[in-house]
Amino acid sequence: MSRLYVARNPRVAARSLDGEMMIMSGRDSTLFTLNKTATILWQAADGATPLDEIVSDKICVEFEVEPAEALQDAETLARELADHGILQISEQPIPLTVPIAGEAR
Repeated sequence: MSRLYVARNPRVAARSLDGEMMIMSGRDSTLFTLNKTATILWQAADGATPLDEIVSDKICVEFEVEPAEALQDAETLARELADHGILQISEQPIPLTVPIAGEAR
């Protein structure tokens, strides 16, 4: 099985509020509230760390859950967030696309 990499979509607005992430989709201005598990996934989604490492190093440490079950749930969650344009998913590391100050996009 291939490793999955996840990255935050740079075209969404996100703010932390009481330990949960509030995210507004750039696609259709839909507002999402992420629970604690989804917030951990969102915050760790740097495009360079494989999803299985995020699960073992962040999610399994925070919650008492079996790694295989947690990975399956995280893959499902990541795909759902990607369907809404909140995350990007790839079988390769995802380079960060940070605009340079003053650069037109």
